[in-house]
Amino acid sequence: MKKQVSIIGVPLDLGQGRRGVDMGPSAIRYANLQERLQKLGCQVTDLGNVDVPTPESQRVEHEKLKYLKEIVSVSNHVAERVAAEMQQGKFPIILGGDHSMAIGSVAGVTKANRNIGVIWFDAHADMNTEETTPSGNIHGMPLAVSLGIGHPDLTGVAGFQPKIQAKNVVLVGARSIDEEERLIIRRSGITVFTMHEIDKLGMSKVMSEAIRIASDGVSGVHLSLDLDAFDPREAPGVGTPVLGGVTYREGHLAMEMLASADMVTSVDVVEVNPVLDVENRTARVAVDMIGSLLGKTVL
Repeated sequence: MKKQVSIIGVPLDLGQGRRGVDMGPSAIRYANLQERLQKLGCQVTDLGNVDVPTPESQRVEHEKLKYLKEIVSVSNHVAERVAAEMQQGKFPIILGGDHSMAIGSVAGVTKANRNIGVIWFDAHADMNTEETTPSGNIHGMPLAVSLGIGHPDLTGVAGFQPKIQAKNVVLVGARSIDEEERLIIRRSGITVFTMHEIDKLGMSKVMSEAIRIASDGVSGVHLSLDLDAFDPREAPGVGTPVLGGVTYREGHLAMEMLASADMVTSVDVVEVNPVLDVENRTARVAVDMIGSLLGKTVL
């Protein structure tokens, strides 16, 4: 049976401080996402972009929660759009935009199905709150928010919280974690595989464990794929690059293992910034990873 895929763009750049990530959905589309998916036998519908205000048209009211009201509004719209597609049996691919858009995407996925695990593929933990954030940028908070940790306007998106349970949440690829954020992570109960574990155990072992934990007792898994999980040599077009990341081949292996496990029901792809990219390389990496996630193989 052909997988029915819905593409939803969220050109959100209110959650971080470097301009250009709002063009991420266009860059990924330009890298032939739809054509690649159709070649895999997917039935693809591109729903266009969710409306997002520009930073120039808004005012920062809270230095520790920049553009809070605007991000909450966008998140609620994203949640409605994603939930509607999930309820129709579609596989939503949500294109960012900065990672604060995952507040809405995770809310939408779990509004449609409350029994969901999450694999968070990221160089950063995204577990800050307004008390711990060094920047006030909400793209450093979405995983905490999805777990019900943080400002009530953020955790209350879509009208319920928490969206996900810590026992089914796995962070893969982390290598840049703020000091106070570490305490939140330890208290939260999520599982974290840093680059140390990937180096020591290998991606195959790490992903086997991640899949086991995230899928235990749930009916599906949402993948949140931040392109800064990859080494900047592989994916230079991200706003917060961190050396020593996942290689291109390790990324493919991770996606291929998720495809074989056949439990991913949705994915968001975030932090592609074409202004910082080289010949759209990062967007092409994103499309390659989505292809492997949805079943592309060498033979």
